[in-house]
Amino acid sequence: MSNDAKLVRMANQIATFFHSQPGEDGPMGVATHINKFWEPRMRRQFFDIVDNHGGAGLDPLVLEAAALVRRPPAEGSARQSPDA
Repeated sequence: MSNDAKLVRMANQIATFFHSQPGEDGPMGVATHINKFWEPRMRRQFFDIVDNHGGAGLDPLVLEAAALVRRPPAEGSARQSPDA
């Protein structure tokens, strides 16, 4: 399984959890989880899938949450913030 496929599977697992929850906080819940637990390298890969591959394979809830996920600085940036 490729790294992209693993990341898509992980993101979709998060979405599956939030689909099962009452209320309309799904996108925020998905984004909060990704922001809290995914390192910048994973979020860069996530945005590569969203930006350059049309979000291929991602659950619609994950795509909706993408607007709320913190975009990390480009790899190799001189200075990265601690919460990137």
